[in-house]
Amino acid sequence: MPTTVPAYGKEAAGRLASMADVTADDGALRRFLHGLPGVDKVGLEARAATLGTRSVKTTAKAYAIDLAVSMIDLTTLEGADTPGKVRALCAKGINPDPTDRTVPEVAAICVYPDMVATAKEALAGSGIHVASVATAFPAGRAALPVKLADVRDAVAAGADEIDMVIDRGAFLAGRYLSVFEEIKAVKEACARPDGSAAHLKVIFETGELQTYDNVRRVSWLAMLAGADFIKTSTGKVSVNATPPVTLLMLEAVRDFHEATGVQVGVKPAGGIRTTKDALKYLVMVNETLGGRWLTPDWFRFGASSLLNDLLMQRQKLSTGRYSGPDYVTVD
Repeated sequence: MPTTVPAYGKEAAGRLASMADVTADDGALRRFLHGLPGVDKVGLEARAATLGTRSVKTTAKAYAIDLAVSMIDLTTLEGADTPGKVRALCAKGINPDPTDRTVPEVAAICVYPDMVATAKEALAGSGIHVASVATAFPAGRAALPVKLADVRDAVAAGADEIDMVIDRGAFLAGRYLSVFEEIKAVKEACARPDGSAAHLKVIFETGELQTYDNVRRVSWLAMLAGADFIKTSTGKVSVNATPPVTLLMLEAVRDFHEATGVQVGVKPAGGIRTTKDALKYLVMVNETLGGRWLTPDWFRFGASSLLNDLLMQRQKLSTGRYSGPDYVTVD
């Protein structure tokens, strides 16, 4: 189950502090971000496609399915969400398959801030975290004080994790320091009175960022600003998580870790609906970052329908047959 991400060690903190000059002003940050190596589009897409052909068989597949279940942020982010719907989703997260108690719990339940208290109560005693979107999700079009109030309300209600959205307009206009400072301010708003803090996932909405180079730049920008996780998408636009974009973010996390010693998680979200897709992403994580990242602490799936397919495939492995369409709940 998810655990608290440890504080940076002295060496990592020191190496990160040594990079402070690159965020000293807008010019320095721009030079650093535009000095990152350009992305080889053909090479990136070919590598993602190759990793997608790797097969996972029998025992390894059963393990991978359970691992994928344990990495899901089970999500409901609709205007018609009700306390009853959220409680039902929490019950499913705790016990995904009522006919099989060996199925692991999901990593988190993700809801709007006004539903955090309901989810927190429903999940009491479980190992499942409550994640909340904030900062005027999904568009992010609000004044900074409004965004910070959104975050503080969610944290005060009991959110363990905050999923914020960056100001894509500011980023695309080249106002990198503005985006950096906003992420830092949200990170500070995640703090609790007892000195602990909700973990911060920073959503890029990669489908709106236009180029792979921009995805690499925003990944480094967010990690320099203190992101605990970097996340592809809101799931509310036409283009969400894709294998090449996720691979690029994994590579950025690898390079950032090598440079600073700081470990950051990755969360692809939106459009990942099948077991086959989920296993491709797990292979990608293992091949790029290694087994250290293959835990819910460092890799998540933002999904709503993925869990049902994982449960169906899990039963197929154990019984040799597929269940009918009423085997899983329709959330």
